[in-house]
Amino acid sequence: MRLDVLLGESLPTPADVAGRVVVVIDVLRASTTMVEALANGARAVVPFAEVDDVVTAAKRYGRNEVCLAGERRSRVIPGFDAGNSPREMTAERVAGRTLLMTTTNGTAALLATHGAWRTYVGAFVNLSVTAARVSEALRAGRDAMLVCAGQDRRFALEDAACAGVLVARIAKGVRGAALGDAARMVRRMARRYSTDVQALATDAAHARTLAEAGFADDVAFCLAHDRTSVLATYADRQVTGERIDAAA
Repeated sequence: MRLDVLLGESLPTPADVAGRVVVVIDVLRASTTMVEALANGARAVVPFAEVDDVVTAAKRYGRNEVCLAGERRSRVIPGFDAGNSPREMTAERVAGRTLLMTTTNGTAALLATHGAWRTYVGAFVNLSVTAARVSEALRAGRDAMLVCAGQDRRFALEDAACAGVLVARIAKGVRGAALGDAARMVRRMARRYSTDVQALATDAAHARTLAEAGFADDVAFCLAHDRTSVLATYADRQVTGERIDAAA
């Protein structure tokens, strides 16, 4: 039973994820947006690497069956229904629809996890259910990998802090779990933020950039712990949600 963390400076390789339970973390904002869409009734979220891939895929659906969502440089893509804001994922917009989504960092990280035993989408907003499910897999003998999406292939403090809180919760509940160096590092770093997560709004460079661009409300939304009990699972090239009544 081993728990490792990738810090966002490169995408995971097949060897990184093969046979493992994987959590992809893009706190600001793709992971949070996906989870919120599923919490508000989206049928599924289908991630894509490129804008053209979304447009092509949309042609296979009726127009009222899908919501096109995504961003480039934090802004909504022209012609899309929504950007990458969790606050846009209202029931009125997404309930009963499939979200076709592309973002700068999060969707690429998710697509790179093919070959994993199981992949979840994690964020502060669904910490408890995600930690509980990964803990179950470790207790059953699986290794785990937390994948921070990062920001433009650079370390992102908010993703590492979220990974650190997850590591702390998982390690507390799974005796004998071996932690990789990066997992140990983010667990120590996260002690500052586990009780004062809003400090990330000023400490994290991407949080400050988003706030300056007019997305301060998104930042606050994304940094709140356990807004939902939705477990977001990526399988068969789509993310689906399951509401879990009780979490460890």
